[in-house]
Order: sequence, then C-alpha cells, then structure tokens
Amino acid sequence: MTKAPSLSPDDLPEIPDIPEPVRQVARAVWREGEVAQGERTVPEETPVALTYNGTTHAVMMASPIDIEAFALGFSLTEGIIRSSADILSLDVIAVEDGIEARMWIAEERMALLGARRRYLAGPTGCGLCGVESLAEAVKPAAQVAGDLVIEASALLEAMAALGPAQTLNHETRAVHAAGFYQPGTGLLAVAEDVGRHNALDKLVGKVARLPEANPASGVLLLTSRVSIEMVQKAAVLGVPVIAAVSAPTSLAIRTAERAGITLAAIVRSDGFELFTHPRRISLGTNQRQAHVA
Repeated sequence: MTKAPSLSPDDLPEIPDIPEPVRQVARAVWREGEVAQGERTVPEETPVALTYNGTTHAVMMASPIDIEAFALGFSLTEGIIRSSADILSLDVIAVEDGIEARMWIAEERMALLGARRRYLAGPTGCGLCGVESLAEAVKPAAQVAGDLVIEASALLEAMAALGPAQTLNHETRAVHAAGFYQPGTGLLAVAEDVGRHNALDKLVGKVARLPEANPASGVLLLTSRVSIEMVQKAAVLGVPVIAAVSAPTSLAIRTAERAGITLAAIVRSDGFELFTHPRRISLGTNQRQAHVA
C-alpha cells in the first residue's frame, strides 16, 4: 500500500476571507475640460448563496456585511421559517466565488420549502426573482395591527437620525439603508446594502434578534422607493408605519392599504406625504385641506 504524502501548512489550500464591504479604485475625473487622477471608495458586491440543509435555494448579489442578519431576514420574509428558532444552525463561510450562508432548518420547514420547488438567482436588489406565478408575485401582504400613534415631528426626527447612522453610505454614496425606529427608544437597528431589498432583509434579521424591539410599536425607515416587495417584507416584520425618502408605486399603496400599514413617503426635513391609514400620524391641530400639485 502506497502511503499518502503528508502536506505541510504551506501546501494546504488557502481559505478565502470575507470581502471588505468597500474598496478603493482608481478613477479619472473630467470636469470643465480638465482631467484629474485619483481614487474613489466604492461598495463591494458579492454573490451570497443561501443554503438550507445542504441545498442552495437562492443566490443574491449583496454587500458582504451583516450576512447572518441577511440570512435570517430573508428566511423570514420569504416564509421559509416562522421564527429564528426554526434555524437550528447558521454558518457564514467565505468560498472562492463568494459567500455561503449555510443554514440547517427544522425538517418540517425544509419539507415545505422542498414542495415549493423554487430556485432564485437574483441580481442586485431583486425582490421577486424566481416566483412561479403572477399570483405569487402580487400575493396579499400579512395584516398588520397596532395602535401606534406618532407625532409628525417625531417621524421627521426618526428619518433625520437614519442619515448619520449610514456608515457604509457615508464612504460610498452608493448603498441603500433600512432602519427600525421605536418612539421613546430611538433608532434601534440599521442595515445597509447595495440592494434595497437586501437592506430590508438584513434589518428584519437584526430586529428579530433584538429583545427590546417591538415591531408593532415601531417605524420602518427606508432610503429607497417603496415597491410592493418592500411593503410585503414590512408586513412580515409587523411594523405599522413605513416612512421612505422616495415615492411609492401605486401597487405598493394598494398593498399597504389592504395590509393596514400607514405609508408616509417623500419624507424631507420640512414634511412628508401620507398615502394610507393616516390615523397613526398625529399632524397637530392646524390641519387644513388643500390641493397640492
């Protein structure tokens, strides 16, 4: 019998590291007819494979940060699990071509996942890739209750607090953020990603692990436009109020209305626009009806 050769530490394959979330790149700037050389900080974008019980279910392009929260949040918003307790183990592993979030879930949840026979391959920010029918794409969001009432000024303060907490965006000016604000407590969690859906999934994962967080008494803050998928994910989180800096789509408005979610958008330092269930926002005593183009 031939003895297998022994391997020295130098012969072992190198284990890759998780990529840094930002990278310095060379670039040339042309302005007013002149060219200058320099560098810019840009966000990294990495394939992240989400695997359950040894089977890859989704591959998403995402920022290589908060991957555990991403895996948990994605699993919750996709309905793969009902709570974090359904994930028996979760390991984040750097591989040659990206990152794997390897999860082992309860057998009954895996059986349901197998029955769906879905495989997702999502580009950046893709929230509906791989759905099997039109009905699945526009499925009703979960019903959200909660008697939260927040002052209009507090809503502006919440959005103002999100900006300074966006550390990755401060470096790159190229990523989205989602935040969870709880009146009386403040900004409890923030997540950032090159994809807006990914940022929200990461936030859902973070909030799920915060014992002091009560989604039914909080506000979801978004730096992106509000589409149907964002409302659906917010409904899974259970927040009664969404506040976004950009505009909603008409389908997002209809979905929020049916789900019982208050939707405030175009949130700026001087005000915002309300689209659904305005009862949760206290606008003060000087309310007036006027047509604004």
